[in-house]
Amino acid sequence: MIQIHFIFNPIAGSGHHSFSECYLQDYFEPENYNINIKSSGYKGHAIKLAEESIRQKADIIVACGGDGTINEVASTLVGTTIPLGIVPIGSGNGLASNLNIPKSIKKALFVIKNNQSTKIDVGCLNQRYFFSNIGFGFTASVIGNYEASQKRTLPHYVQACFKSFRDYNRKEEVVISIDDTIKLVNPFLIFISNSNVMGYSMSLTPKASLKDGLLDVIIVPRISRLKMAFFGFCMLLKRPELLKEVKCYQTDRLTLTQKNRSFFESQIDGELSKIKEFTITVSLKKDSLNVLV
Repeated sequence: MIQIHFIFNPIAGSGHHSFSECYLQDYFEPENYNINIKSSGYKGHAIKLAEESIRQKADIIVACGGDGTINEVASTLVGTTIPLGIVPIGSGNGLASNLNIPKSIKKALFVIKNNQSTKIDVGCLNQRYFFSNIGFGFTASVIGNYEASQKRTLPHYVQACFKSFRDYNRKEEVVISIDDTIKLVNPFLIFISNSNVMGYSMSLTPKASLKDGLLDVIIVPRISRLKMAFFGFCMLLKRPELLKEVKCYQTDRLTLTQKNRSFFESQIDGELSKIKEFTITVSLKKDSLNVLV
């Protein structure tokens, strides 16, 4: 008997999805599968539910939600042999897109039933894991405005981008150390990615891979609003390097140090996070998570 635990975020995406034992038994016959459905009720709850599922000896743990829910569930499975299943019902679905997991719930459930796993790299920000990307500066501002809208749709994401473009005027000095090279920048954005897709199929790092043992890093210094607009156009083309000020790197480790603030405002897999540290280290754990694909 295969034990499959589904951890479901009821407000993910449209908020109109539902999972029941009766519904899932159409895909997972009761004579072969034991289904357990758990609903998360607040930020961080999916972590506790996944830890409980590990103690309950689940064979497969499935995250049903967006990148935030997936991050919480996946973070508990790093370094274990338990595979992560994904049913992408969020708004952006960046990691699922990178893994070619179908947005159709029916097709995603068949991926889980097929039970074929692959190992992927995992990013680490100090003691926290990320699976798609982290960002500072403009990208964190966009996510902050997006969350404030309280609606996870593409039009609201676009509105958040325009609001950040209109209001963004932050000045901060950050010391970046990459492969023994030290740079002092006043960044428009710093973007560190493990995958080649952000939410809504957009990308700043189209050549990134979940399996190459490297993080792809984009650094854009403070630029004029005209160049900010041009950078947005380059982003739509998935060619950020067309802006000459853009610097691209690949590394498995870097450090960021604030010069005039005591914290970093960041987005981690599409969720706003305030990191109360002067210095953070970003690194990679190669082949650390099993995912059903």
